[in-house]
Parts: sequence; C-alpha cells; structure tokens
Amino acid sequence: MTPDDGFFALHRDLPREGPGQAEDVHWALYAAAVPEDARIADLACGPGADTRTLAKARPKARIEAVDRVAHFVEAARAATAPWAGRVTVRVGDMAQVSDPYDLIWCAGGLYFLGVTEGLRLWRKALAPGGHVAFSEPCLPPRPSDAARAFWADYPAVTGIGGIRERVAAAGYRVLGERMVIGAAWRDYYEPMARRVALLRPDAGPALAAVLDSAEAEIARWRAAPDDIAYALMVVAPE
Repeated sequence: MTPDDGFFALHRDLPREGPGQAEDVHWALYAAAVPEDARIADLACGPGADTRTLAKARPKARIEAVDRVAHFVEAARAATAPWAGRVTVRVGDMAQVSDPYDLIWCAGGLYFLGVTEGLRLWRKALAPGGHVAFSEPCLPPRPSDAARAFWADYPAVTGIGGIRERVAAAGYRVLGERMVIGAAWRDYYEPMARRVALLRPDAGPALAAVLDSAEAEIARWRAAPDDIAYALMVVAPE
C-alpha cells in the first residue's frame, strides 16, 4: 500500500475534507447577496458536502465544482447526482478557472495558492459584482502554545489582521468575516476518528503510519479546540 492508498483508505466515505458546516455556506451566500440564478464555482470541492449545500440553497444556480483529486470528484458527483444538469463536477486545477462566476467558494483550500496570489488569479474569473468566499487558518489574538503547534506545518498562519492584509494586497475589500471553530471541527474530526478505529485492527505498516498521523492531528486539535479556527471571509475586488 502506498501513502496515497493509505490516505484514501482513511478518507473514503468521510463527509468532508475539512471543517465547516452548512450554516457557513448559507452565511456566505447572504453576506455576498448571491442571486438565485447565480453562476457558482466550488473550488477544492472535496467529496462535495458544500456543493450539495450550494445546490440546495440556490436551486436556480449553475454550479461547477472542481478538485484535483479524481477520487473526490467521483464522490462529489455521487453526492450531487440529484442536481445533475445544473451541477457539474470535474477534475481540475483551481488556479486555472476562467469562467465568469458570481461567487467563487473555496473552503479550506486557498492556502495552497496563497491568499493574495489566489485572489489575484481569480479576479479574471469573477463576473461584474462577483465575490469570493474562502476559509483560511486563523490564530486567535493570544494563541496558546497548543494552537501554534497545531499550525506548525503552515508557517504563513496569522491572526485575522494578517488575513485582512493579504486580502487588501490582492486588491480586494472584506465584506464579511465569520469564525469557523468548535462544532465545525468536531464534525470533521469525529468521523475521522471513527474511521481510524475501524481500520486500525487490520492495518499494515503503510496504513498504520497514515492512521498514526491522523490520530496525532486529532489529538493536537483536542488540546486546544477553542483556539483552532478558520476565518471564513467574503471579499470582493476593489
């Protein structure tokens, strides 16, 4: 078993690939005043949890979901099958989108591009009056050592002020902010913990290493659940 095989064995059938809840999507749609017949992109869509919410919340919208991982694209297609025809899901690079969208939604994936760099790339893919909603790792005003340890692999992490600065550097303004914390992370990690327990008895060395890494990440979150958050930002070009 390769590390990729182990990753997909762990993540198969998990409802999400990152923290978040349906209410976060609804908040962003309201904050951005997204019209009923909007053109929406869900970038780094994972298995399609937010794509489903977008489809249900905007029943006249046309939605394109994109992920670079074929496994997640297959899962997202299955999750959005009731809306086939107005929801499309494809393998692709979120840095390469160009269609004019009224909303680009990206939950927990923009850090792969960088906030400033990604927003600059996406400007050409926004329709007039379009918005971007994204979530980004965010430290509290006085972060604990446990919170800093959780984000040790992401040295670019800042507080909300630093995120605002990166948004401004891209030529955008912030229209709304919401913290994704607590329950949204529990809803992500609890299914993962159950999956780890299910796989552990029969795990070979490669899978066991993946499970060990997942358990360590969950433990780091449990050490500081009130300090570990994403900031969900709704922004628009100046």
